[in-house]
Amino acid sequence: MENVTKVKRESKNRIRVEFDRTPLLERLKSKYFSTYFLGKVVWFLFRFILLLGVSYVILFPFYSKIASSFMSPDDFLDVTVRLIPRYPTLDTYKAIIVENGYLKALLNTFILAGSCALIQTFVCSLVGYGFAKFKFKFNKLLFLLVVFTMIVPHSTLQLSMFMEFRYFDILGILNLLGGGVVDWINLLEDTSLNLINTYWPLWILSATALAFKNGLYIFMLRQFFSGIPDELEESAAVDGCGVMRTFIQIVLPNAVPMMITVFMFAFSWQWTDNFYTGSSGVFYTTSGPHLMPDIVNIPVSLNITSAAATQYQTAITNTCGILILLPLIIIYCVAQKWIIQGIERSGITG
Repeated sequence: MENVTKVKRESKNRIRVEFDRTPLLERLKSKYFSTYFLGKVVWFLFRFILLLGVSYVILFPFYSKIASSFMSPDDFLDVTVRLIPRYPTLDTYKAIIVENGYLKALLNTFILAGSCALIQTFVCSLVGYGFAKFKFKFNKLLFLLVVFTMIVPHSTLQLSMFMEFRYFDILGILNLLGGGVVDWINLLEDTSLNLINTYWPLWILSATALAFKNGLYIFMLRQFFSGIPDELEESAAVDGCGVMRTFIQIVLPNAVPMMITVFMFAFSWQWTDNFYTGSSGVFYTTSGPHLMPDIVNIPVSLNITSAAATQYQTAITNTCGILILLPLIIIYCVAQKWIIQGIERSGITG
């Protein structure tokens, strides 16, 4: 063994000596002009240019919106001002926060989005766990139907959902308990509940797994639960744990990253929703709770009549968008570790 090591060491020393005897120009040529080195340089330049181009396409519009949010009307009249405000001001932010009721909308939206996301996460986890771990008749067919709901446009259900919650009754039971009789001809005289302009429609849809993108969340959770070893549940069953206890005490603690990912997805969808909860949405009218999409208006104090009025109003609208997205960005920065873990262990990446 020592002889082999000695031979190898002598061979390396001989190669090093022969390389040192090679002229400097030849050494540089063999090192920096080889096909391998040139290929690495070309690949590095290609990735750098591609990354630079993608960064410009994605980041430049975002930067221009942020820069314009600090511009005054005089900046829009100055043709020399493009990316850096000459007269920076916070008047746009102050007017939106005070006149558009930003803080009230922030609180209401946080309550609605947080509560709906919690309900969706728990209900979808139950459904996903059932599809992943229980074998029953038509399992695959029902799961296919759940996935199919992801491609059904919500606008096709708009009228039926409005009528359902405007005259809310469960198979006529509420009317029957109230001593009334459902009048299918004169619905306006019906004594059923009116849930429009309340949080109840979205809470009910979340609890029944019919809300925004629930098909996607069930798919993600089903893929995640399918990867949990059956031995964990079998060990829990041997120790006397029932199905629900196993799910809560064994399965859910192992699914924290996935649960946080689904919660963030549901929270984001509800946070920026304008179809169900906008001022002219399905469940809310102008008298409904003041939510984040409602702040996208031009404050009275910022109305101008100069030549730059159109550009300035566009900047105000962009500022409203920044204030809507800012809480989401902060939450994502805090929870990004769990979100990445959840996506890696779900079926999204294949």
